Amino acid sequence: MILLPAIDIRAGKAVRLDRGDFSAETVYDADPLEAASRWVSDGARALHVVDLDGARTGAPANLEHLARITREVDVPVQFGGGLRSVEAVRDAVAAGATRVVLGTAAYADVDLLDEVLVEHGDRVIVSIDARDGRLATQGWTAQTEIPAESVIERLGHRGVRRYVYSSIERDGMLEGPDLEAVGRIAEAVRGSFIYSGGISSLEDLRTLAALRQVNLSGVIVGKALYEQRFGVAEALEALA
Repeated sequence: MILLPAIDIRAGKAVRLDRGDFSAETVYDADPLEAASRWVSDGARALHVVDLDGARTGAPANLEHLARITREVDVPVQFGGGLRSVEAVRDAVAAGATRVVLGTAAYADVDLLDEVLVEHGDRVIVSIDARDGRLATQGWTAQTEIPAESVIERLGHRGVRRYVYSSIERDGMLEGPDLEAVGRIAEAVRGSFIYSGGISSLEDLRTLAALRQVNLSGVIVGKALYEQRFGVAEALEALA
């Protein structure tokens, strides 16, 4: 499994939210590039960048920061947040994104999803963001009653093979991963997925690695790294 340090950008700063709540924000770096450079310098081999402003408004607002990061660090960067049009996806790729993460658009506009898959293929990831196992959309601000597994099944029929699964109720709370959800999602995914939410310790990472889910390809870690619960090198060793 790979480690992907998270860089969530809001108003030009690297921040973390608690459970996706925009009113519960902690600023960690005044410049997202500082965070990116630090994680890569410490050994990170990939980054997960989210445009929180874009996720909320429906159009990317921090592509200039994505471009700065991809110019300065020599690792793959996956980018999401506000990618709800073909043009927005193209702009993210042009700004240096190795992979693009679709959220709301993947469920709301199947024609868009089909077009993006045809144009970008294996570079497309769909984010499954869930509270209590039910899909949330619009930058986590709109809640549905649709089980995450049924969404994955439907997307799989359209050709999606890469996913990020986020446990919203654990995001930023340092309460440990939702292992039950990981098991359910692993059964549903025909392809690979990355888990996000609640990672607080090296033991959490070891526990995920010990599950030996062959389609669990990576883990996104944010707050635990920013608050120095452990370092990148230690995390890589734990996942190995």
